This record gives sequence, structure tokens and C-alpha cells, in this order.
Amino acid sequence: MTKPKSPFLIVNPKSYLYGEKALELAKAADQVAADTGLSMYFTCPYADIRLIKENTENIIVCAQSLDPLVPGRGMGAVLPESLKEAGAGAVFLNHAENQKTVAELYACIKRAQELDMITVVCADSTVEAKAVTCLGADIVLAEPTDLIGTGQVAEDSYTTETVKALHEVNPDVLVMIASGVSTAHDCYNVVKLGADGTGATSGILNAPSPAERVREMAEAIVKAQKELEEEK
Repeated sequence: MTKPKSPFLIVNPKSYLYGEKALELAKAADQVAADTGLSMYFTCPYADIRLIKENTENIIVCAQSLDPLVPGRGMGAVLPESLKEAGAGAVFLNHAENQKTVAELYACIKRAQELDMITVVCADSTVEAKAVTCLGADIVLAEPTDLIGTGQVAEDSYTTETVKALHEVNPDVLVMIASGVSTAHDCYNVVKLGADGTGATSGILNAPSPAERVREMAEAIVKAQKELEEEK
């Protein structure tokens, strides 16, 4: 099974970008990934997965969700096999804008695992994040929903306590803290506090140059990781 690497950055345009605009930012992120060596994910609408995968080399293309069905019936649902074949190497699940029941989430994680797709699973609290960790998620995005898009980052104690709590459940799970993250400094700080990675939507798209913001964030994460290694 493919294992996600720490640290990482997820560039998540949601549905604000599509087609050529999404590809333009994906190519910029691809170059940053090549220059920094940082593990980088890029989410995009389903219809753009193949376009972006075929025009990049260093990023992990991430689907926005999937449904737990197998080839056959399921008209209108998102078939995991079609995402994988199009080039998705990872999938977001249970985002605040597309939540699932526990049963659905477990089934989706299992289907993704069968296809060797990395799962990035969202949780609204530390308690929910621990439950998601038990379900087998590769990366747990533990973020208070009310901070999404606000530019207000969770308190430092939230990051340190969440990382500790999730590692007690599974030492191998990667912990992502991203609520309100919008600057390179935010990225640096959460990684220094113990998170494996972070990501952003508005913090990137609202920047004067989204491509340059991605580079700044990636370099900040690499710097934080290097300092952590030197402190050991």
C-alpha cells in the first residue's frame, strides 16, 4: 500500500477553479514540489483529474470525494475505479461541505484502500478525529468547521493536543491541521507544533499570486521540518 509522506501540503481549490485555471495552478504546484521535494497534493473536480494528472509529474492528484460502490449499478454516483484510472492517487472524504455517515465513511475508506488511494479524512473535533483514525484513515484533517475560510487559525494547544491524541490511537496516522491557515507563517507554525501537514483554499486563491503563495507555504513547511530534525 502507498503510504503518505510527512510533511506535506495540500493545495485545495475546491470548486473555485476548474479546467485551464485549475491546470495552471496545478502546474505551478508541480514545479514547487519538484524544487522543494515536499510531498504535495492538489485537489480538483472529478472532470479535471485526468487533465491535471497527464500534465504534471510531482504532485499527487486528489479527488474531492468518492462513493463506496463497485463497477456495475450506481448511476450518478462517483465510482472509485474511474477516479483511480483517471489518475487520482488520493481522495478527500467527509469534508464539511460533503459529509458522510460513519457507515458510509468506513465503506469509502475501504474502497479507497482496495485501490491503493491515500485517504484524507476530515473531522470536526478531536473526538471525531480519533474515531476517524480508528476507521483507518491515512491522513486525518482535524479542523473545527467554524474556522474554515476565516483566516483564524486554531490555538496552538489545539494542534499539540490533537496530534498527541491521534498518535495515541495510531502512531502511524498523519495529522493535518488546516482550519484558517492562510499564510506561510501559519504553515510553519502548525508543522513546528507537530502536525504532519497542512493546506489551504482561500489563503492560496486570495493571495496576490496564488502560485507564489504555494511556494511560500511549501518552503515554510520544509524549513519547519528541517528545524525539527536539527532539534532532535
